[in-house]
Amino acid sequence: MPDERTTPRGRFITLEGGEGVGKSTNLALVVDHLRACGHEVVATREPGGTPRAEAMRRLLLDPDGEEPLDQDAELLLVFAARAQHLARVIRPALARGAWVVCDRFTDATYAYQGGGRGIEAARIAELEAFVQQGLTPDLTLLLDMPMAAAQRRLEGRLKGQGGERDRFERERGTFFEAVRQAYLARAEAAPERMVVIDAGAGLAAVQAELLARLDERLEAWS
Repeated sequence: MPDERTTPRGRFITLEGGEGVGKSTNLALVVDHLRACGHEVVATREPGGTPRAEAMRRLLLDPDGEEPLDQDAELLLVFAARAQHLARVIRPALARGAWVVCDRFTDATYAYQGGGRGIEAARIAELEAFVQQGLTPDLTLLLDMPMAAAQRRLEGRLKGQGGERDRFERERGTFFEAVRQAYLARAEAAPERMVVIDAGAGLAAVQAELLARLDERLEAWS
């Protein structure tokens, strides 16, 4: 076990955004950049990140379940997976001084279950307080682009990979616009933590902006 008196806590960085904004590609970029800077990095995702949490992810994303998933059950599943993820991956990594880079975290819950499903933010906040016990990301990189353009990207990716839409990807455009606006509202309310990146630009421009903003924060932390 690491000695918490001598081992500095690692940093917790999250990437957020709706479907089709390029989180997976850019998460790999962030991970590689941090490792090049000499940090131990744990790359993970939500929902998921552990075998049991990944099983909950499959329940959440399955478009062909035997019964509709109630929105309260969906919210509780999200936080159940998060509790497991925190206990088994995120907290132990941070405690030993590793940096954690996560594809989505609680901002996604406020965006998808709050903005998209219409669940009150206060109810989400109660679960956040219970499960996370004050743990929040040190930095969140929000990849943002207009909903219609993101949907075109998603469709192109699915055709290229031969995949089909999951349960969330099958939602209507109004759902995704509500998700986007919820994300932007959270970024406006927490500018010290959340950095908005224009994901609608070309890949090279997006990654240059992302690394520039990441390096600004690294310098501030040094």
